[in-house]
Amino acid sequence: MGRLKCFKAYDIRGQVGEDLTEAFAYGLGRAAAAELSAAQVVIGRDVRASSPALSEALARGLQSAGCGVLDLGLCGTEEVYFATDHYRAQGGIIVTASHNPIGDNGFKLVGAGAAPLPEAQFRAIEARLAEGTGRAASAPGSYRAVDCRAAYVARVLSFVEPATLAPLHLFANGGHGAAGPTLDAVVAGLEAQGAPLRVTRGHHAPDPAFPAGIPNPMLPENQPLTGAPTRAAGADLGVAWDGDFDRCFFFDHTGAFVPGEYVVAVLAQAMLARTPRARIVHDARVAWNTQRVVRTAGGVPVMGQTGHALMKALMRAQGAVYGGELSAHHYFRDFMYCDSGMIPWLLMLAQISASGQSLQQSCAEMRARHPSSGEINFRVADADRAVAEVLARLGPDAVGIDQTDGLSLSFAEWRANLRRSNTEALLRLNVEARDDADLVAAQVARITEILRPFAAQDAAQ
Repeated sequence: MGRLKCFKAYDIRGQVGEDLTEAFAYGLGRAAAAELSAAQVVIGRDVRASSPALSEALARGLQSAGCGVLDLGLCGTEEVYFATDHYRAQGGIIVTASHNPIGDNGFKLVGAGAAPLPEAQFRAIEARLAEGTGRAASAPGSYRAVDCRAAYVARVLSFVEPATLAPLHLFANGGHGAAGPTLDAVVAGLEAQGAPLRVTRGHHAPDPAFPAGIPNPMLPENQPLTGAPTRAAGADLGVAWDGDFDRCFFFDHTGAFVPGEYVVAVLAQAMLARTPRARIVHDARVAWNTQRVVRTAGGVPVMGQTGHALMKALMRAQGAVYGGELSAHHYFRDFMYCDSGMIPWLLMLAQISASGQSLQQSCAEMRARHPSSGEINFRVADADRAVAEVLARLGPDAVGIDQTDGLSLSFAEWRANLRRSNTEALLRLNVEARDDADLVAAQVARITEILRPFAAQDAAQ
């Protein structure tokens, strides 16, 4: 089987002009049409300067294989997911590099019903592309520009009751990515249903030059771009998205960034208010706070592996209504089990409205009861030996050892998760504790010392 370096674990990413060319996009269209046995495929694109040409070449490749193309134009990844299901297409492909450097681009693919492609099928598309094999067609497929945003907005708004929302003020940072136009449509839908929402917009217009920098709110250096204007505007809540807005990030009214584990817990509360006693999937990196909150709210926590294909598969198997990752991916059963960057902020508004508590207040108890370290990265020369050493040194005293995703060690008052990165030569450490931030710091120092002999360079936060 041919291998191409731009084919990653779940999607395609690479440098434009080197890894990704119009010829590559054309070949991908032919290969995907053949492997999916597709009569119709939905396509869309993000705001990057290279995306229109790559999208056009992708469409030509699909059509050359006799596959009809339904083109959404500029949109978010979740809109391609929605349209793939809405139009009952056999697949969906969006041209996007999300938060990658400005010279990059990529493709995300899904199958019928917006389900992730099985790895074998994804690799078969890679092999067809590498070998130049496609599908013979007696006539080219059709092309149609489509707009199902109104139906998408209706689905997104179905997660809340707009007329019951409190008169809240939202600061929204679109990052000059694809989020702006879709946000406008969602806000218009809210207002039409009586929501007394005020929205202050920042970096709103899509701009391929990304004048405020590549939108990646996970990076600490980028967080003041949302935190400061949230505070200055006197907003109740701040939200920021990455380039294709499949991830969203939250800031409380003081402008403070809210770590992912607390966001997952608050959204779990909101979903359990809608669907009592439901199952909630969470990743293994930081677990105790989410498990406590879910059980208190009457739900059932289910721990799984990070990664969108793995999370979606586990949610489907469990019938879970919601799944959340620390990385700001949030998945919903009633949104084809897909991740959305628009549904979470609506649910956050609903939770604030129903509880009467600000996001800061909701998280204060969580932070006190379950302080955590945040994710700490270690660049190591031999990850397997490093993890084995941590297990050998700490495992005998652990009350629980779990390998759902990396190595998780539980003790009476603290817990650690150490896992290999899916995309980089890094070990990622998260430590959490019960009611004791000093204990978190002490155990981070302890594990750092164990890992020191394996370090390729100093650990980086």
